[in-house]
Order: sequence, then C-alpha cells, then structure tokens
Amino acid sequence: MAAAETTRTTRPTRPVPGTVRSAARKQRRLLLGGVLLGVAGVVSTLAQPAIVADLIEAAGRGDPVAGAIVLLAALFLLDAALSATQGYLIGRAGENIVRDARVLLTGRVLRAELAELHARRQGDLQTRLVSDTSLVKIALSQSLAQVVVNGLVVVGGVVMMAWIDFWLLLITLGCLGAASAASVWLARGLRRTALVNREDVGEFGAGLQRILSAVTTVKAAGAEGREQRGLAVLADRARASGTRVSALDALLSPAMNVGLQASLAAVMGAGMARVATGSLSAADFTGFVMYLFYLVSPLVLVFLGIGAYQQGRAAIQRVDELAALPQEEDGDETGDGAGPAGAAAVPAGERPAIAFEDVRFRYDGRTVLDGVSFTVPRRGLTALVGPSGAGKTTAFQLVERFYRPTGGTVRLDGRDIAGLPLAEIRGRVGYVQQDSPAMRGTVRENIAYAAPHATEAELLEAVRLAGLTEVVAQLPQGLDTPLGDQGVGLSGGQRQRLCIARALLQRPEVILLDEATSQLDADTEAALRDTLRTIAARCAVVAIAHRFSTVADADTVVVLEDGRVRATGRHDDLMERDELYRRFASAHLAGATGTAVPAGAR
Repeated sequence: MAAAETTRTTRPTRPVPGTVRSAARKQRRLLLGGVLLGVAGVVSTLAQPAIVADLIEAAGRGDPVAGAIVLLAALFLLDAALSATQGYLIGRAGENIVRDARVLLTGRVLRAELAELHARRQGDLQTRLVSDTSLVKIALSQSLAQVVVNGLVVVGGVVMMAWIDFWLLLITLGCLGAASAASVWLARGLRRTALVNREDVGEFGAGLQRILSAVTTVKAAGAEGREQRGLAVLADRARASGTRVSALDALLSPAMNVGLQASLAAVMGAGMARVATGSLSAADFTGFVMYLFYLVSPLVLVFLGIGAYQQGRAAIQRVDELAALPQEEDGDETGDGAGPAGAAAVPAGERPAIAFEDVRFRYDGRTVLDGVSFTVPRRGLTALVGPSGAGKTTAFQLVERFYRPTGGTVRLDGRDIAGLPLAEIRGRVGYVQQDSPAMRGTVRENIAYAAPHATEAELLEAVRLAGLTEVVAQLPQGLDTPLGDQGVGLSGGQRQRLCIARALLQRPEVILLDEATSQLDADTEAALRDTLRTIAARCAVVAIAHRFSTVADADTVVVLEDGRVRATGRHDDLMERDELYRRFASAHLAGATGTAVPAGAR
C-alpha cells in the first residue's frame, strides 16, 4: 500500500490492569498448595535444631537417644518429600500461568486494531509474548513462593532464637540489618535496570525481525555487513543493560553473606564467652548456632527471590502493556438494513452490495477521504482508478472495517457496517491484497485458510478459476507442497493467484481486488479477466485497477482524485466527459494488450 494511503485511527488505549495476575489467580489452588507444603516444611525444618539440642542434653544425662535420632531422621525425610512436592506444584502452576498468559495475549494481539499493530515493531511483540512471559512465570510462581516459604523459615528461626537467648539475637539482627538494607537497595535498582534490559532485548528482536522479513532484499543490496553492524549496536545495548542486571543480581547474595558471616563471628565469640561463664548452656548455644546456620540459605534465597521478582515485575509491566492494546469492536446493529434515517426501505434484492455515503477519513491530521459517495451493484465489475494517494486502498480498508470512517457511512447490503459483527463483514467480503500474502504451510492450507471446511471439489474449483491448475500440477506434492515463510516456493504472480483462489473459496458476496493482477503475465491476466467476468455474474467484484485492460472491461468505473469522487461511469462515457480519465486512458492505452500501468497512475 502506498505510503500516502496508509491510514490510522487514534482512539485512547483502554488499560487492562492485572491481566497477567488474573492468569496467576486461576492457579491459586496449586500455588496455595505449594505454599502450604512449604509451610509444613518450615515447621519440619525449625523443629530439627530443637530436637538436636534435646538430643545433646539427653546424651549428657545418659538417657536413651534412639527415639530422638529416629525422629530427626524422619524429619529429614519429610522435609525432602515436602520440598520436592512443593517444587512440582509451584513449577506446574508457573507453566499454567505462562500458557494462559500467552493464549490470552495472542488473542489480544490478533484482535487488536490494525493501526496499533502497524505502529508496533513485530520483533518486540514476539519478545513480549515469548521471553517476557517466561519471566512472568518466575515472578508470579517461583519467586513469590520462594520469598514466602523462606521468609517463614527466617521469621520462625528468629522467633526460636529469641526464645533461646534474646541478647544473642540482638547481636545477630544488628549484623543482618545492615546487610538487609543494602540488599533492598540493590533489589530496587535491579528492577529499574531489568526494565531497561527488557526494552533493549525487545529492540534487538524488532531489528532482527525487520531484517529476516526482507532477507532477500538485504542480500540483493549487499547490505549483510551493514545490517550486521546495526544489529551489533542493538546487541551491545542489550549486553550493557544485561551486564548491569547481572552485576546487581550478583551483589545480592554477597551482601547477605557478609552480614551472615559477621553475625556468625559475633555470635560465636559472645556465645562461647557465655558458655564459659555458665550463663548459657552448651545445648542452647548449639541450638542457637544451628538456627543461625539454618537462616543462611533461606535469607539469601529471600533476597534472591526478591531480585528475581523485581526482574519479573519489569516483564509484567511490558506484558500488561501488550494486553492493553485497543481491540476491534463488534457491531450491535439490529435494524432492518434500510438506508439513512428517513429514507424509504429498499427491497433486499435492490440494495447495492456496497454504498459509500459522504464518507470522510483523516490520518495524522491529513484528509484521506473527503465526502466520498458511490455505490457498487450486487453483480458486475467495478473499477477504482486514480492517482497514487487518491484513497483507493483506504476505501477497501474501510469496507473491511480495518479502520472506521471519521464521518459518513459505509454500507454492506444496505446495512451500516459500523453495526455489523466483524465475522459477518469478513465472511461476506473477500479481500485480495496488493502484496499477495502467503504463509508457511502447504498450498492447500493457504488456499483453504478462510474456509477450512471446504470440500475437495470446492477447493479444486477455486484453483481452476484462479488459473492455478497447471501450477499445482507441476508442484512436487501438488496441493500438499509446503511453502516457506511469505509463500517462498511460488513466484509473485503465483502467490497472487493463490490469494485469489483463497478469496474465491470463501464464496463471498463481494470480492475486493487491490491491484491483485499486478504481477501476472499478459496471458494469465487475460485468463483471469475471463474468470472475473464469470465471478462478477454472481457477485460484486471491486478492483483497484493496475492494468487498463481491467478498467476497460469494468461495468462501472469510479475515478478518485485527492480523496474525492471525480467521476463515475463506463469507460466509453468517461473517455468523452472526464479529462483526467482521458489522460489516464491515453497514457496507458497499451495496457489493453497487457502493459502495466505505471505506479504513478494508480
């Protein structure tokens, strides 16, 4: 589509707060089960030092210790079983969260307004859908569970240490407090840096997608080195921000370790002195030291979990932004399909297939269509002609309701399309774009894309009408021949015919052809004109004409200029009364024999 005909509406983005968290809420049973098992593990863990202290005292008194040893071993095994089960439940919940988030976000992207999708980089969309959702899993399942469970171990350990000896606890907390403050500061900086890193990774993904989608052009232009250097710049930015993330993340554990080591040294010194004076028993001192050792790993894991959660929050922010994409809205019309208010009802068989009524459309403050009015009959071929930027492709996009007019009305079978369900509009209107998009998959899958339940006979008939029969016969696996990305494996003209076959298989009431014969050779284009005459006998065909021969065959020609309808009529009539059309025809008279109309005349 020509740049001048690119259109876009501007409507405020409606936020969808907590979209990712709603996916996490669906897994609350698994998450709660994992946390409860973690709590049970905490109880098992905290009981072990107390039993060891009792074991030391019993041994000192000469009492039997077999029962205490068996109980201690049972707690060790129970702790391991609880930890393994908790890890499974949390991991399963995390995978479910990622799956639900990806499905939800994919739906939001596929149903987003076209203007919003065109305004975003495709590589960044992919990064958010793939890698950012993986970080969301870590943030909403593993990290939170890790913080909760290990936090309980820390709290429980502190309570038990206070019960054993409050003064030793104060020494411990004094050393750990400074380390904890430093860790919190590092975690806050980690979140900010992680957000920058996610954006940088998205930029790299967008740059890579841009190149891969035009890799043939890159090679033909000998631009591999230049593009590689450009990607290297983006990769350097991602590396730099990623390195900062790694540096802050790496500092979290040492910061806590320093505090733990300092507290251990202070506790050992003060505790041994207390034991020597008899103010603290050896058993209690052993229990206190064991609790302190038990705090080492959980406390470090708490702050590592906080760091991972901060990185995940950055991903959640980016994913929620994606979930807030404005969505296409379905209509809710319940009227009888009559014309404008006050007009007499028109019998169904007499309504035009398409009607533009004083349609206006603006893009970025520029008027693209300005009071356009014309009708397309229910049968026959209608051609849209005019200079580049006249608004031809925009008119097609308004019919498909990819965009909404800023004024006036577009009607399909007499009904305002603003009130029709999107599925109905796009089921009744077939659209063949200028750039002939085809997707990775077989030829059969591409043709049947809009009508997946079509029979084999219907599919072969669409192939025949589009002039693809010989092409399919020459393919190594016929209709089941696989194509690469963007239809690699077929020529440009063959891809155009494939897309025409796709539209025909849909059996629409209206077919829109946006310069759909531009890449066909003269013989194929002549054969397709015969097909269009056959199709036009049963439905409306509207073509943006690339070749003048198509214009000359049209039942109706609509001439657009500067976003307005300049003239409407048949070829012979317009040749007599419209100077622009006459110049257009004279300049491209050779098109009747298959010569292409230059781009400037589109």
